[in-house]
Amino acid sequence: MGKLTDAEIVKILSDLISIKSVNDHEIEVCYYLKDLLAAHGITSKIIQLSETRANLVAEIGEDGPVLGISGHMDVVSEGDALKWRYDPYVMTEVDGKLYGRGTADMKSGLAALVISMIHIHEAGTLTYGRIRLLATAGEEIVGEGAKAFHQQGYMDDVCALVIAEPSEDRIIYAHKGSMDIRVTSKGKAAHSSMPHLGFNAIKPLIQFVYNLDEGFKDFTQTNRLLGPPIMNATIFKGGNQVNSLPEYAETEFNIRTIPEHDNSQFISYFKRILHKIESPDTQITIDTYMSRPPVFTTGNNSLVKMAQTFGKQYLNTQVEAQASPGVTDAADLLVDKDEHFPFIMFGPGNVSQAHQVDEHVDKSTYLSFVKLFSEMFPTYLQNLK
Repeated sequence: MGKLTDAEIVKILSDLISIKSVNDHEIEVCYYLKDLLAAHGITSKIIQLSETRANLVAEIGEDGPVLGISGHMDVVSEGDALKWRYDPYVMTEVDGKLYGRGTADMKSGLAALVISMIHIHEAGTLTYGRIRLLATAGEEIVGEGAKAFHQQGYMDDVCALVIAEPSEDRIIYAHKGSMDIRVTSKGKAAHSSMPHLGFNAIKPLIQFVYNLDEGFKDFTQTNRLLGPPIMNATIFKGGNQVNSLPEYAETEFNIRTIPEHDNSQFISYFKRILHKIESPDTQITIDTYMSRPPVFTTGNNSLVKMAQTFGKQYLNTQVEAQASPGVTDAADLLVDKDEHFPFIMFGPGNVSQAHQVDEHVDKSTYLSFVKLFSEMFPTYLQNLK
């Protein structure tokens, strides 16, 4: 069919934006990408996670080392659509910017990866090695898509990984982990004038949060790239009437972890604080409903250097390599890899646009990344020969 035109490349992104894959329905994106790849002679496989959720895997090349390229198919909610200048699910071009939910985070990056595979395949420029697309579900929630790819062995033979999250102004090679933990307290309702007849569910939860914050002062280690760990109680709620003792209360924590204070340490820490404040009357449970480990690589490899070289060529800027406090699917894809593993997060869009009203990506940058990836991926693999 030949190389896709700029208009066709923009149309592909527009089509993806129109698929409302808000924390679900990634299977619709899978169907679209499978048909697109098939039209250009590339076979792909849909791996269902549920009735509406799925991963997509595709590969080009015959033998040799495997370069993994990955992007997620889900987006966050648009929130209040009335605050948007344009329909969030109808991509709109204004003054060289493409508006819509997911244009930056990260359907432009996903599209650029897929289109670059098509261009490489049709141009025959992949003369050594293989390129494996891992399109994931659920990145914006708990990373179930990336976890499934890892568990099913799709990362076992991958020698380097590129995730095209919005990061056009920086190349990320390490990032913190993330945890969401819900702590719930059950009590017994009673009239507030007769508290001895009930048990206030809020009281032990306040003790829990206080003791947790006090003990967190002992988490003193800092990672040279990622900095210190971060822990915040971000939700606290309980009770439903001012003159009634609450029978239920809950608090939620978001934690950003580092290798020196990792996810397992925080799980143990929460259990230790619970043991400290427990009494015969308390009924407290801890639910770690999201846990994604930190990603620590040195960044001292040819993948980072090559991305900087091609960034200079195609984006006309010196792109710095650095660590990030954010989290990507690399947290689950790279759990068996060491610090020398070549990993970068690099793709169209600015991270400041992620999850925002009137989210957008520069059209020229999106098109430039298609060209950048199309040249960089086969070049990287060829240099491993």
